[in-house]
Amino acid sequence: MAMLFSIVFPSIQTWSSDGGCDISDKKLTTLKDRAREKIQMAHSLSVGGSGYVCPLLIREVFIQVLIKLQVCFVQCFSEADRDIMTLANHWNCPVLSSDSDFCIFDLKAGFCPLNSFQWRNINTIKGTQNYIPAKCFSLDAFCHHFSNMNKALLPLFAVLCGNDHINLPIMETFLSKACLPLGATSSKGRRHHRILGLLNWLSHFANPTEALDNVLKYLPKKDRENVKELLCCSMEEYQQSQVKLQDFFQCGTYVCPDALNLGLPEWVLVALAKGQLSPFISDALVLRRTILHTQVENMQQPNAHRISQPIRQIIYGLLLNASLHLDKTSRNALPPQPLAFSEVERINKNIKTSIIDAVELAKDHSDLSKLTELSLRRRQMLLLETLKVKQTILEPIPASLKLPVAVSCYWLQHTETKTKLHHLQSLLLTMLLGPLTSIINSPGKEELQEDGAKMLYAEFQRVKVQTRLGTRLDLDTAHIFCQWQSCLQMGMYLNQLLSTPLPEPDLTRLYSGSLVHGLCQQLLASTSVESLLSMCPEAKQLYEHLFNATRSYAPTEIFLPKGKSNSKKKRQKKQNTSYSKNRGRTTAHTKCWYKGNNRFGLLMVENLEEHNEASDLE
Repeated sequence: MAMLFSIVFPSIQTWSSDGGCDISDKKLTTLKDRAREKIQMAHSLSVGGSGYVCPLLIREVFIQVLIKLQVCFVQCFSEADRDIMTLANHWNCPVLSSDSDFCIFDLKAGFCPLNSFQWRNINTIKGTQNYIPAKCFSLDAFCHHFSNMNKALLPLFAVLCGNDHINLPIMETFLSKACLPLGATSSKGRRHHRILGLLNWLSHFANPTEALDNVLKYLPKKDRENVKELLCCSMEEYQQSQVKLQDFFQCGTYVCPDALNLGLPEWVLVALAKGQLSPFISDALVLRRTILHTQVENMQQPNAHRISQPIRQIIYGLLLNASLHLDKTSRNALPPQPLAFSEVERINKNIKTSIIDAVELAKDHSDLSKLTELSLRRRQMLLLETLKVKQTILEPIPASLKLPVAVSCYWLQHTETKTKLHHLQSLLLTMLLGPLTSIINSPGKEELQEDGAKMLYAEFQRVKVQTRLGTRLDLDTAHIFCQWQSCLQMGMYLNQLLSTPLPEPDLTRLYSGSLVHGLCQQLLASTSVESLLSMCPEAKQLYEHLFNATRSYAPTEIFLPKGKSNSKKKRQKKQNTSYSKNRGRTTAHTKCWYKGNNRFGLLMVENLEEHNEASDLE
């Protein structure tokens, strides 16, 4: 984003993104499959293998970067694809995305896959304007390749192949019986064959109705009506949206029929659109279900989100009454329902759904529509009571670090984190990144102070680089910091829901995984905090404030010499209860049909006929 902004990329003045899950929940199977895939990738990374897992707070970091760069953005209420297509066509500009579904949408100006940008190859036009080379997928050019087929057939192609919303096993009957033209040599992969054959087959029909009628001929008569209804409904996902996002960029608000029909409080709708509330909140509010994303953690331990469950229970308590109001089923004839939400979470290397009870809150906290009317003091009190932190300990802490320090105090109070002194020290040292940057960039600072800050900042950068160069991941340490990140994430979500009684921290300068792990290694080896901070007295003083605030919440054994703490460890191990005892009811998930990958990425290959078997999606 910074790269695009720096070269005056004209169409990156706005950004639209997905919000919560679709209120119909039709993508739940897909989301669960992706959660399983992410667990496998996270496990691979945790043991030194390959894979890619986004950091837990990447959404929040991205939004903060957009705000810093003054890029206007909107967060859609649920799935954003149709809304983005409608906005792009209204403005006649291309869509930049990594979602291959945009190969199916009829976009006037095309679709630029993010992985096609040559980020390091900045060029200049006539010495005046910079540009980054990229590829643009054109639906017209694509259809021309297949005998000038009607592009209105592409949504049918998508649902026949299976997309995020639908994947019917009965379509195998059609695909196996229809004589699909090959259009490729026999050396190509099976899925490649099928995609080319289906496209060539569809190109013989004038419109979707004619093609769909011919598809149904291959199916048993008893199934045809149901299948036709499902396919037609799924094809609607590729049509224009009723939502006019351009209104948001012109007037600061827009009408979302789905959200209006739910009767949500106005302040909630505005906060969601501005990205001030997370999709996690809308999922909990509308679906009473959330998905807890796996990090690169120790898969043999309970998932890192367990520690932040009490914070989520307060969030659920704040949303409970509104959520009950949204429930369309009649509760009059039913026995009292549990005040519960479901969480999709990791269990070992799979997923499960746990039922989590919400905390019943005081009456004045239970009306979501009036939550913003509570005084700052009341909202701050609820936040700090949830984190089990006294307000007085935060008084010496800079405003930007009050929430991270309060979250750290909460984190330290949970013995299951198995936090050691060097973990706490490394975390607090990493929090100095932001203040150090401020010292360096402050024009009024004395040269001596600035030099000390620059030296310490340079040392931190050296540690980060050294860690990235191949230091083996300490899995237990990684798990401990994953737990802290989960606490920070949920602490931020609660803070946002309470209209930020504590200032939101600058996440871009708050936490660095490579730095915190590198500092752990150094502190375990020979370096002391005192020697590290001796070059910058101002940073040393701030560190002491951070340490003094958190140490009273830390278990006493982390300050004991190593030999004396071992006996306590053994006693604690016996006291630890199993993860499943207090986690509520569990629902097993059967194997589902969807395979979560970029299904239509194959359509972006420059020469479909020369695409080799190595790119076969199966």
